[in-house]
Amino acid sequence: MASFEVIGGTPLKGEIVPQGAKNEALQILCAVLLTSEPVTISNIPDIRDVNKLIELLRDMGVKVGKLAADTYRFQADAVNLDYLDSEQFVAQGRALRGSVMILGPMLTRFGKCQLPKPGGDKIGRRPMDTHFLGLEKLGGKLTLEGTDFYRIKAENGLRGTHMLLDEASVTGTANIVMAAVLAEGVTTIYNAACEPYLQQLCKMLVRMGATINGIGSNLLTIEGVASLGGTDHRMLPDMIEIGSFIGLAAMTGSEITIKDCQITELGLIPDTFRKLGIQLEFRGDDIFVPAQAHYEIATYLDGSILTVSDHTWPGFTPDLLSIVLVVAIQAKGTVLIHQKMFESRLFFVDKLIDMGAQITLCDPHRAIVIGLDKRNALRGISMTSPDIRAGVALLIAALSADGRSVIDNVEQIDRGYQFIDKRLNALGAQIRRI
Repeated sequence: MASFEVIGGTPLKGEIVPQGAKNEALQILCAVLLTSEPVTISNIPDIRDVNKLIELLRDMGVKVGKLAADTYRFQADAVNLDYLDSEQFVAQGRALRGSVMILGPMLTRFGKCQLPKPGGDKIGRRPMDTHFLGLEKLGGKLTLEGTDFYRIKAENGLRGTHMLLDEASVTGTANIVMAAVLAEGVTTIYNAACEPYLQQLCKMLVRMGATINGIGSNLLTIEGVASLGGTDHRMLPDMIEIGSFIGLAAMTGSEITIKDCQITELGLIPDTFRKLGIQLEFRGDDIFVPAQAHYEIATYLDGSILTVSDHTWPGFTPDLLSIVLVVAIQAKGTVLIHQKMFESRLFFVDKLIDMGAQITLCDPHRAIVIGLDKRNALRGISMTSPDIRAGVALLIAALSADGRSVIDNVEQIDRGYQFIDKRLNALGAQIRRI
């Protein structure tokens, strides 16, 4: 198990380029299974979860060629269906939650798929009902072996239908869309997720020959086609990294320019950080964050305490609530953080309290942060990263703290952030992998 040794208290300065979007990558990579023709994808992040998915595709028989550091060509013209019965496939599927998104492409193209219950962050219950219910409505027949091994078949092919999703699940919507593009007839998906990453998937599928209307809305209409062709696709920058770098700059009093942000795709992220008092300047498609000695949390017009909560897109993404919570520690003012979607994502606040933060955990979903206004610095401690997003939030806290911190289990952070220690050290951070 690797750890980060962090010496905090030093402002950073410079430019940083966000990696390609992890959450988009997991969808886009699975979509290569929908065609026998070549698909070239660029701006792929070099991170653990994405690399594991590429390895899984290769082991399934997909031809994988690396054209550049961030660019791959895939061709799924000889997929080995027997590999799905191997112990190695079971182990790979369990280790990677993103593997669930092979279900839709495999079912619609080959008529069957199977998968062990995938792993992933321990951030609370993440049921896959939306995936399976949607695939069943299209004609898939699901069986459960034991408690955690799923088999799904469509011996007579999939047929379009109307469905109302019980939740606007991003990965669930992606799975259903990928299944529907090769199904016979018309599929309408109401309460569909409409995140930029899902829009990217739909646009890529359209370039491959799919017919999808309503992209960017919560009502998608898909007319199935007989086959799809190849395409080229470039992924968006990772909005979670962008938000993390904004928070890092504010918390450490640093001057940072975040390059090539695709600002129009960031939704409420910039305005949410501005509500915390953080100054942002858009310079073309770059975001400049000036060094600030202080930043003050806004209140509502009636003077009541600001609440920052997560919601389905275009609401604020749950993946940045951990960052917002940490940034609020050194703000002037008070904020209520309400994490609606996952019941375990706020449990890392005990480490922040040990560092000197003033936080009250009201229940598994809500925490009140009383800002220190940088009157007192946090102190370095030893801690463990519980998941990807909390791990980076703790890293930001450690970089702002006085003294030495040690963060264990940084493999969690590696799953979502590309060479984060080297990239931040280039800005002046002192992070050592031990």
